[in-house]
Amino acid sequence: MRDELKCIETADTLLAWYDTHARDLPWRVSPQDRANGITPDPYRVWLSEIMLQQTTVAAVKAYFERFTALWPRVQDLAAAPDDAVMAEWAGLGYYARARNLLKCARVIVADHGGVFPNDHATLLTLPGIGPYTASAVSAIAFDAPETILDGNVERVMSRLYLVETPLPTSKPELMALATRLTPKHRAGDYAQAVMDLGATVCTPKSPSCGICPLSENCRARIKGVAADLPKKLPKKPKPVRLGHIYVSRTAAKEWVLETRPEKGLLGGMLGWPTSEWSDAPSDRPPFDADWQDIGEIRHTFTHFHLILRVHVSHPVTAPQHAVLLHHSAFRPSDLPTLMRKAFDLSQAIFDN
Repeated sequence: MRDELKCIETADTLLAWYDTHARDLPWRVSPQDRANGITPDPYRVWLSEIMLQQTTVAAVKAYFERFTALWPRVQDLAAAPDDAVMAEWAGLGYYARARNLLKCARVIVADHGGVFPNDHATLLTLPGIGPYTASAVSAIAFDAPETILDGNVERVMSRLYLVETPLPTSKPELMALATRLTPKHRAGDYAQAVMDLGATVCTPKSPSCGICPLSENCRARIKGVAADLPKKLPKKPKPVRLGHIYVSRTAAKEWVLETRPEKGLLGGMLGWPTSEWSDAPSDRPPFDADWQDIGEIRHTFTHFHLILRVHVSHPVTAPQHAVLLHHSAFRPSDLPTLMRKAFDLSQAIFDN
């Protein structure tokens, strides 16, 4: 009973802090508005959670506002052309998220009447929604007492309870601790409160323990090791892969691009033709032209570093399978970051 009361007290303390210090985010309903009966839009909650995976709040804000201006409802997103959505996603990375975003929107419209399921189990059946996202949507959109465990929450729990087992080994223990603290009332506000605490106070480096509402009971602060937690197992070095990329334009000022295969990295995205990415890639061009090697670009994916030799040629006769975009309609910002790097390197060649 004492532990249960302590958990309730801790959650209440954090909620009181959140009522004053909640971040103002475009997808969020403030605690004051929520107290006045305004409920979050599950579509906006879900969209923000998908965008925030492996990405920062600062990077997501502009994308979220643009998406919701173009497609304000899940029905609008479901009806959007694939290439338009992929183009708007360009730069956010992890492009499988964008493909699953469309799949999920279409399933919600086709199978659920355009209404997001309000239970955790059904949310888990939707494309692109895993345990974390299902818990986040359940809690934030529907106030269900589901436990979220992102990097911010892991950090708060590891410090509050002095968990010195390194991540990812400690994840089950951190989840159990986070579950004990999750209240049955105001679960949505609590979920956002503990994430806000990790993002703004209990930060990775130099945590602001002096203004933390939980500092009195934080075991890591008491021991003087808050900045050292959570511990992490050393990462394995990423391998390096090599390849070639080919940037060209026709005499009619049409850029020669291709749509990448649906499966694999940058799947379904528009980009320049490339070789395979491997230890010893073929340097055979995708079609005959007077290619010029102008240097290399580097890019890092989750599991490897990539170095591509950039080849340019103009004017060229494009192959039949190419996607041609006239210079007047071409927006480099529609390309994934890797493809933009190749364009940026080659731009001076085409400007001359």
